Amino acid sequence: MANTETKFTGSKTYVASEDLLTAVDCAIALEKPLLIKGEPGTGKTMLAEAISESLGMKLYIWNIKSTTKAQDGLYVYDTIQRLYDSQFGAEGVDDIARYIKLGKLGEAFKQEEQVILLIDEIDKADLEFPNDLLWELDKMEFYIHETKETIKAKKRPVVIITSNAEKELPDAFLRRCIFHYISFPTKEEMEEIVKVHFENLDDNLLKYAMDTFYWIRSIKEVRKKPSTSELIDWLQALMRGGIEPETIKDKMPYLGILIKKDEDLEIVKKRRV
Repeated sequence: MANTETKFTGSKTYVASEDLLTAVDCAIALEKPLLIKGEPGTGKTMLAEAISESLGMKLYIWNIKSTTKAQDGLYVYDTIQRLYDSQFGAEGVDDIARYIKLGKLGEAFKQEEQVILLIDEIDKADLEFPNDLLWELDKMEFYIHETKETIKAKKRPVVIITSNAEKELPDAFLRRCIFHYISFPTKEEMEEIVKVHFENLDDNLLKYAMDTFYWIRSIKEVRKKPSTSELIDWLQALMRGGIEPETIKDKMPYLGILIKKDEDLEIVKKRRV
């Protein structure tokens, strides 16, 4: 059973709501994966990094792609390398274990201490991917057929799974997770987040930049709305460029940091006029 006294309190660079803190603690105590959903830029991936920093646990990141299979996270048998070695008379070819390469899930299971495992953007994979991981995430073990070895977690990893809500995840998978949706920060919450990243930020610059940022996000026609990370980059550019705060709304300097689509750029420029 996990240490129920382990509590996540956020980190110096990550501002978490009380609901999110509770969700993390609940997932750790119940030894269940924490499924985090939210639009891009709400800090889903950074959450795992913050938990790792706060609890002093090593972080393993499994980045999911459209071609990723569940097997990739467990292990891969490198038959090509073994064939290559056999052709050139390399020693140890008969030792199949030499050619078993553990994936991120396998590496996390093998650790002596409890670690954080981030399965990032699970909805990028095909629909069967989450179901293919049900046994491993439930039992925290898997079998290597080539070596007839069972890899079982010595300490159950704290599993964080992120999703951009691009696809519906299977019900059987959802039942095994603690779920939390990270809403986009309010202005007040965003100010707190921003101030974590800047020591001496002019209040007027922050006000005018924030007003403009949230005005852009309020335009329904804008397809790709700017995110938290883009706001931070924009503020950095405004500071370095010595932009007068009062001119931000009218001139909108460095707009390409916030807006990444041609059609969105045209919509914002027309609305500004």
